[in-house]
Amino acid sequence: MSNQKKAYLALTVTSIVWGTTWVASKLGVKHMPAFELASIRQFLGGTIYICFFLIKGEKLPTFKQFIFLVPMAFLMFVSANGLATYGLQFITSGLAALLAALNPLSVVLIERFYFKAIKITPQTALGLFLGILGIGFIFYKDSFGLHSDHYILGIVVSLFAMFTWSVGAVILSRNKTSMNPYYSIGWQMLISAAVMAGITLYSGNYISLFEIPAISWGVIAYMVIAGSVFAFISFIYSMKHLQPAIASLYAYINPIVAIWVGSLILKEKMSLNSILGTIITLVGVYLVNRSLKKQNDPVQAITDADGM
Repeated sequence: MSNQKKAYLALTVTSIVWGTTWVASKLGVKHMPAFELASIRQFLGGTIYICFFLIKGEKLPTFKQFIFLVPMAFLMFVSANGLATYGLQFITSGLAALLAALNPLSVVLIERFYFKAIKITPQTALGLFLGILGIGFIFYKDSFGLHSDHYILGIVVSLFAMFTWSVGAVILSRNKTSMNPYYSIGWQMLISAAVMAGITLYSGNYISLFEIPAISWGVIAYMVIAGSVFAFISFIYSMKHLQPAIASLYAYINPIVAIWVGSLILKEKMSLNSILGTIITLVGVYLVNRSLKKQNDPVQAITDADGM
């Protein structure tokens, strides 16, 4: 099999696995507290990453590097992943995946209005408009009735999680370090695991490790092995052997996979407004992403890697 065929296979794996991790997380929070689930997942995923790079000869982070890793762990994992997992208690997995896919829109706003770094081209403006319009369709009329009483809370928390990921992506793109970026991710996972474990213990909202049901352990194993390791390796491989425009297509497939698998496994339903809104939103995100690529925005390479 040629490298290109393997790359397309890797892209398929990335799209399916990262789409289904939203459904897995939704299933997990039905049986255990969200922050406890996220903490265990990040601890195991971070440990795997760190051990791999230490075996390869990487050194422990310096004090200066560690000071940088801590706030990034808060932005990229405690907030972006922990809060996203918490929000899944109140909204569907498909909607959560779609809200996470909005991060290029918030990156554009941060880059334009805070750093004055990019231009709002007609294509960018159209993409932002469609993104907002699509979300409006989702929230229109009877969409609220399809979810729990805490639907709004789930939306707000998920949007905040998405925004903090965007902030972290912007910071990473503007503060290059000598540390291997994937080794850095492992330390961010491990730090975030400790923070979320502290939040879990302080809140008292946790269950004993021995009381965690088998289905939750299965979810954790799937998210760590398939989501944090296997799919991420596939993502890197596809980025190396495919054009960026093709390799980043997974970002538009993830929400569709999450919606389809969520409806199949979790019996999640979406109204016609929600389906139409999803299509409009993804078109908007695509246009914004394309406008960023045309302007050679440095954040783009990082915002592409936003799997759950």
